[in-house]
Amino acid sequence: MKDENLFDPAAQEAERLEVNRLIASIDTAKLEEYASSLRNGIKSKIPALQYDRTKRSSVMGGMNYHIEIRFDDAVVWLARIRRFNSTSPPPLLRDYIIRSEVATLKFLERTAVPAPKVYGYALATDDTNNVGTGYILMEKMTGRSFNKSKSSNTQLRKVVLQLSDIYVELSKYPFQLMGSLDHPGTTHVGSFARESLTDVNGPKTTAIGPCSSFEEFYTASIQLTLDLIIRREMYAEQAIDAYLIHRFLLDDVLPRISIRSSQEPQFFLKHPDDKGDHILVDDDYNITGIIDWEWSYTAPVELAFNSPIMLLPVARFYNGEQSICEEEEYFASCLKSKGTEQLAKAVKAGRIQHFFSFCCGYDLGDWTGFLGLFQGLRDAAGIDEDIAWDQWRMKALRRYESDEGLQFVLHSFDET
Repeated sequence: MKDENLFDPAAQEAERLEVNRLIASIDTAKLEEYASSLRNGIKSKIPALQYDRTKRSSVMGGMNYHIEIRFDDAVVWLARIRRFNSTSPPPLLRDYIIRSEVATLKFLERTAVPAPKVYGYALATDDTNNVGTGYILMEKMTGRSFNKSKSSNTQLRKVVLQLSDIYVELSKYPFQLMGSLDHPGTTHVGSFARESLTDVNGPKTTAIGPCSSFEEFYTASIQLTLDLIIRREMYAEQAIDAYLIHRFLLDDVLPRISIRSSQEPQFFLKHPDDKGDHILVDDDYNITGIIDWEWSYTAPVELAFNSPIMLLPVARFYNGEQSICEEEEYFASCLKSKGTEQLAKAVKAGRIQHFFSFCCGYDLGDWTGFLGLFQGLRDAAGIDEDIAWDQWRMKALRRYESDEGLQFVLHSFDET
């Protein structure tokens, strides 16, 4: 997916300044020295760092900048460094996100999931860190990012079949809480390691989780959104609509889709950004690695193992259609053939989970996309499915006319 910011000259210049500041803060000699110490003194070299927008996709994503560390014996590592700018979270939260990613990758080393091996890391706030920034030293995996749009149906199915093996592998490792791994070398689950799930209110930082249920998690998450709307930190341009939408998600939809089990709840590791470019493949479309585990969390079966975003039929999905597509049907059949009926069911019945998760915190600047998703969610949940947006909005305004939060928003925001 193209980054629209690349076509904005002001955004390009801001990014150039940001990355150059980051590069200037890195003591590459100290990083080389530390990397070499981890390989019994084999010398390493970091190529001269400079911002080059033409190579952007190969070294930088939305949240991280990557540096190659080349050893004299031809081994190559990556230093994964978190970007920071005016919108970045406080240093302690950035460090927590790094530590959680390390904990996740360390856990994955115990499994058959092909993920990068971690060799070392340091947090920005560590007194012993003399590199100038937080970082993770990790394996540079072979392969290139999978691109569904440039793949044939045969190639896609080969990747999907292998992905089903990875889902089955992850299903072997249950956790008792919903949250993020937070202590490298352990399976301890702590609060969610993600900016959008953390309330940064002045000097006070409060992260959601860990949670004992799907309902507890989404109650806290949606309530945080409502609080941020009231504080003018989210949806300032469309606060009334956003408030009504999220009240409805919390009060009406969540109880309908809450996942309740007669057994002790179990949660499983979920990749947070499964659009497809997190999968590395070789020229024969064999999966060589699964990367970008930042923001990973544990989730119930229905959420952890529903269709990856890369398989969603984009036009139909944003039009609110509930049926899953042929690729998802194939994915479900792969899971079923491996004896994991519960995982196959999560795919086949997972559309409502997608609609719900997309609607929570959705960017209302894409109003057409939102209306389709919102209609699809109401259809799937069987709530107000027969009325259009304008009618639904008037109904919601009447329903919440005595809600203190809505009254505050109505009287505090100048909306037309």
